[in-house]
Amino acid sequence: MSDFLNTLLFGIYPYIALAVLILGTIVRYDREPYSWRSGSSQLLRRKQLVWGSVLFHVGVLIIFFGHLIGLLTPIAIFDAIGISHGAKQLLAIVAGGIAGIMAIVGATMLIHRRLFDARVRAASSNADTMIIILLWVQIALGLMTIPISLQHLDGHEMVRFMTWAQGIFVFNGDAASYVAGASIIFKLHIFLGLTILLVFPFTRLVHMLSVPVRYLWRPGYQVVRERNRRTAPLRTPAE
Repeated sequence: MSDFLNTLLFGIYPYIALAVLILGTIVRYDREPYSWRSGSSQLLRRKQLVWGSVLFHVGVLIIFFGHLIGLLTPIAIFDAIGISHGAKQLLAIVAGGIAGIMAIVGATMLIHRRLFDARVRAASSNADTMIIILLWVQIALGLMTIPISLQHLDGHEMVRFMTWAQGIFVFNGDAASYVAGASIIFKLHIFLGLTILLVFPFTRLVHMLSVPVRYLWRPGYQVVRERNRRTAPLRTPAE
């Protein structure tokens, strides 16, 4: 890959994706608040939806926070608390592998349900189908990086990607150079991840930001009163 293309994809494209993610999300929430939902089809083929959804969401959440913490935590912090680069990479491989398998099994069930059930397919949009397939491919690419990572258990490859990610957030103009020699599988994984951030504001993925935190302090009970619909009997003056 040429230096120009590498800089374009991993030095410039990340800022385009993040800018569209932030601005697009704000604009959508402001202009189309009623479209801020996941578009549930839970009444259709419910059992497969529950299993697929639980596996997919649990797996994706573990992967997301694992990447977030693993990539953006300064290397000096891991060194200070005594976690070696090799140990961190092995943990990422094991935890990420288990979560990835959960997520891809769940995503496969959801895709099968969406494509092969006529009622679910009729209730789905092309954007819904596109994003779940895109996520499936991204998870598959992530799992494909595991055999490559097993060949570099010294943590060198992991540090390379940590330095790149942190360089993007501190506006290091040379950040793209850290992934220049990485495997094409890693590069595809990074590029597709950035693309998912780019399309995020225009898909059902925005419901991830609507965490119902108010339920944490809402009372555990609700008072329901039934209105008395019976009309009181009329009384005449003689009574």
